[in-house]
Amino acid sequence: MAANAARHSLDDSCPGKSVSSTGLDYLGYQVAPARWHAGTVTSKTTVKTLLILGASGDLTGRLLLPGLAGLLASGRAPGLRLVGAGSDPWSPEQWQERVHGAFAAASGTADAAGSAALTDVAKDTEYHQLDVTADGPLAELLAKLEGPVAIYFALPPHVSQKACEVLHRDQLPAGTRLVMEKPFGSGTESAHELNRTLSALVPEDHIHRVDHFLGKATVLNILGLRFANRFLEPVWNRDHIEKVEVIFDEDLALEGRARYYDTAGALRDMIQSHLLHIMAFLAIDAPATIEERDLREAVATVLRASSIKAPYTESTRRARYTAGTLGERTVPDYAAEEGVDPARNTETLAEVRVDIDNWRWKGVPFILRSGKAMGLRRKEAVITFRPVPHLPKGFAGVDSPNQLRIGFGPDVLQLDVDVNGPGDIFTLDRASLLAQLNAAGMLPYGEVLEGILNGDPLLSVRGDTAEDCWRIIEPVLRAWESGDVPLDEYDAGSSGPANWPTVVVD
Repeated sequence: MAANAARHSLDDSCPGKSVSSTGLDYLGYQVAPARWHAGTVTSKTTVKTLLILGASGDLTGRLLLPGLAGLLASGRAPGLRLVGAGSDPWSPEQWQERVHGAFAAASGTADAAGSAALTDVAKDTEYHQLDVTADGPLAELLAKLEGPVAIYFALPPHVSQKACEVLHRDQLPAGTRLVMEKPFGSGTESAHELNRTLSALVPEDHIHRVDHFLGKATVLNILGLRFANRFLEPVWNRDHIEKVEVIFDEDLALEGRARYYDTAGALRDMIQSHLLHIMAFLAIDAPATIEERDLREAVATVLRASSIKAPYTESTRRARYTAGTLGERTVPDYAAEEGVDPARNTETLAEVRVDIDNWRWKGVPFILRSGKAMGLRRKEAVITFRPVPHLPKGFAGVDSPNQLRIGFGPDVLQLDVDVNGPGDIFTLDRASLLAQLNAAGMLPYGEVLEGILNGDPLLSVRGDTAEDCWRIIEPVLRAWESGDVPLDEYDAGSSGPANWPTVVVD
């Protein structure tokens, strides 16, 4: 009876699509999602054309095209055609120059077959100037392209939303994939609306919400460490772990990105978009498989149990860098950087405590921190274990809690333990066991594009999860915007505000 009722609640204009706007059904998870996308191509269809919207932008030149070059050079994207589109009036020569420049590094190290693949794609590529938010031009371009097509929205979230709103599912080539950059929307409501817009065009397994931090090497290193070692799982819980920290401190300043960053800040740009997912992989229960359905549901389960609790003056901190020195380079005050509006009070360093209210993690603080213009580049997860309940009398030296560090570039594993000696065997000393982890075989965006082209949604962010990430941080954003939490300051090139407690002990 329930199944029949669900079938009769479908929108006749979109066969197989539930009209509910809650849970997973509106994302296509309850009623035959594969039946209502454009055409009958399955989710494993290889993409024939990669269309990049925002092709003249910074993201395309700096990250997307070099990532694509590595993928092409490795022979993992045979027969792919590249098409760029943007609002800038670029000539064919300008686009060719951008593509050749981005392909140069990969071409220099590729074998003969890889070099030929790069040459073929660069020779055949084309650029179109068009307004993607206008009704008609984008659909007309899509009609000329060989499908399946992957449309990569290398655009601000509000522009991507408008571009999708002017499209209709009948205008998409069979098997079309929609690729959205994070941040996905600008809040819970806008992310929800964007999900509804996308789900009217293609099924959920044809939507890739890109998080380039979730490269296969990073994710599989965490999962392999956690679930392939019998000795770790019994202590991976609130009884033995005191706190978990995920730190992404950059030794780069604004670097000309004021147009985007000054409206985002560290909390939206890094913690909402990336670090919550890294946290979730550290916290999940063991999935039955590492296939996308099991793994992404495990991540979603953790994030649904996650929140940042008030008062936010205790659970969150924010700061902005002032003038200082990074290496040999002098960095101006953030508020004086070109394109910055000081009145926005945009933070360049954010730290939050996330609580995961479930059986495994209740009471364990997950500290997520990210900052710009820091004196030390640090990209790692640090798991601090609880102290031993009793240390036998007779030992001297400092007995400090064991720490396990997982580095994300370089990819390393470090276990800090207390051992006897050297010298006096009754004196405890800190020793570190260090191992190199398997690094990715290509750039992060190469891994992202490979999943898109091959129809593998494993590392893309599911729609309901994207909304949950906003739900977690939105109360903090409101508190910060109302001035409830002070905006501290730190010198560029320092380790952060002097009055903040040390996040990671060296």
